[in-house]
Amino acid sequence: MDLLGAGTVFLIICLSCLVALSTWRQMRGKSKMPPGPTPLPFIGNLLQVNLKDMHRSLVKISDKYGPVYTIHLGPRRAVVLRGYDAVKEALVDQAEEFSGRGEQATFDWLFRGYGVAFSEGERAKQLRRFSITTLRNFGMGKRSIEERILEEAHFQLEALRDTRGVPFDPTYVLSRTVSNVISSITFGNRFDYEDKEFLSMLRMMLESFRFTATSWGQLYDFFSGPMQYMPGPQQKAFKQLAGLDEFVLRKVKEHEKTLDLNSPRDFIDSFLIKMHQEEKNPNTEFFLKNVVLTTLNIFFAGTETVSTTLRYGFLILLKYPEIEEKVRQEIDQVIGRNRGPNMDDRPQMPYTEAVIHEIQRFSDMIPMGLARRVIRDTQFRGYTIPK
Repeated sequence: MDLLGAGTVFLIICLSCLVALSTWRQMRGKSKMPPGPTPLPFIGNLLQVNLKDMHRSLVKISDKYGPVYTIHLGPRRAVVLRGYDAVKEALVDQAEEFSGRGEQATFDWLFRGYGVAFSEGERAKQLRRFSITTLRNFGMGKRSIEERILEEAHFQLEALRDTRGVPFDPTYVLSRTVSNVISSITFGNRFDYEDKEFLSMLRMMLESFRFTATSWGQLYDFFSGPMQYMPGPQQKAFKQLAGLDEFVLRKVKEHEKTLDLNSPRDFIDSFLIKMHQEEKNPNTEFFLKNVVLTTLNIFFAGTETVSTTLRYGFLILLKYPEIEEKVRQEIDQVIGRNRGPNMDDRPQMPYTEAVIHEIQRFSDMIPMGLARRVIRDTQFRGYTIPK
């Protein structure tokens, strides 16, 4: 047999083995799993979903198979939960079993199980407990953060006035404002709206976040193994995530030089102090990699979700001017135009608060949520979901 023929045979054997392995993995334990569409080898059910609109595709499949069903996204097997009852039963009533973090390939390229958002087990518990306590100490969820928000709103109004009525893209105007509120807590300072490093960081956050929602981003999520070495848009997303990592690392190094162990200025200082306190603990989760990636988690999540919700909110109000007018009337009646809002106004503005809640419900920033993983073989609604 010549070399070409031998190579062809070898390729066929390899492909056959891959198909057989894929089929075996898809069929293993199938009888105990929730029902779902029949998958093809290797590609699973990808022909039955629209990568540009995964959310609607999964809802459509749920109409046939019910609120709990199995789907194969490439070689990955997943269970989809749809509706309040199913999600509550899993994430609240069986919270411990569903406490594992599912794969999110784009972000896993950077985080790899570190940081508060993408970690599991004891690491996640320690980092989550510390982060919640520290953020509350610096005003998150309390009235004390109101001053930071009002101060930043003033800068935002100045930026809007500077447009002088000319059409503009509000994306970075809103993200700069939201990000600066988070920055004051994580980094201890705000950024000037024209700061080039700040704008570059916001751009990297937005574009890497958008990549995960594209068709290519969905494909990478399903076939990250081979695709991480291939050319394509995912390589740009990797560079953006690496740039964010480098930005936060520089901030941490700057904090180390001026750290006062008795007087933390912000979240990074508090984490560094905790690192000093636990430097003799061999099992500590408080080390450099976790301070960088936990800070990035907080900064990323706090900026993108809120600023994107605001953009959708203004777009919805533009579409429904009669709603916008009622909100404006309530603002004029309760607050007027000679002062800023405060938390004491909230109980007197039921219509405005209802509109805000409806915007949050309707815009649905992350319709598929963050993927979870069961940490042990789990019984759920008469089915067995394997670890």
